[in-house]
Amino acid sequence: MEQISVIDTHQHLWDLDLFQLPWLELPGISSLRRSFLMSDYLEATQNCGITQTVYMEVNVHPDLQRQEARHVLALCSQAENPMSGAVIGGMPGGSGFGQYLEEFAENPFLKGVRTVLHDPDRPQGMCLKPQFKENIKLLGEMGLSFDLCMRPGEIKDAVELVDACPSTRFIVDHCGNMSVQPHEQDSRSDWEQGMRLLAEREQVMCKISGIVVTATPGVWQPIDLKENIDFCLDTFGEDRVFFGGDWPVCTLSATYDSWFNALKWIVRERSSTFQQKLFHDNAQAFYGLNSL
Repeated sequence: MEQISVIDTHQHLWDLDLFQLPWLELPGISSLRRSFLMSDYLEATQNCGITQTVYMEVNVHPDLQRQEARHVLALCSQAENPMSGAVIGGMPGGSGFGQYLEEFAENPFLKGVRTVLHDPDRPQGMCLKPQFKENIKLLGEMGLSFDLCMRPGEIKDAVELVDACPSTRFIVDHCGNMSVQPHEQDSRSDWEQGMRLLAEREQVMCKISGIVVTATPGVWQPIDLKENIDFCLDTFGEDRVFFGGDWPVCTLSATYDSWFNALKWIVRERSSTFQQKLFHDNAQAFYGLNSL
């Protein structure tokens, strides 16, 4: 594939002088327990042709979500970095969600909201509570999207949420979080069924991101990721998929370059139009980046 302008729809940054990220205390991720700033991102992606990014919330301590949103929306307004939009954190399960969003509702860089649904303290079915559904409907009324980041075996819960919120657009993060490890396939049937059902809903996109984290560090090959990625690409089709870097979380298993080049290898035999949509056009259209 010739070098094209790439939009990264899943850019994390965190400054531990400003924010607390409780999940960084989980085992196995000690390498992430430092700050990752825009300068670090630009260095990591310098060979990948990234021209625009969409910030993805980093699951800060709930008391700091408003501060995080203000911080990243300010970054979006600065011309010296590629951040062109932001998906901020929020707690749709709470009654104060609408009031929380009021401060940011008119900001053109605000694109959506995410709350991670697979944390140990977040039980299955959390996204199906009446208050949660009502607040996700509110996002649709505001023209904002909601990212679905959840356990692969619970994707069918997302189907119910999507059906309850027909005017809200959704993105399935990280290919639905299905592991590529052969010994971690217990949820595969539920994942496949759920992803097919989501693909039948036209307001749902699939983000091709995050999957490399489930591969074995130091020994994985692009072929290890191919089955899951091809399933997502074929199930959702060329108009409803886009690329996400998931940096720096991806560094648990891969450099940004190696993940990006693995995806390019996986899609190398697909049409140039398909690749252009995956790496650029679909994200630009979905997030309205060309209108800024």
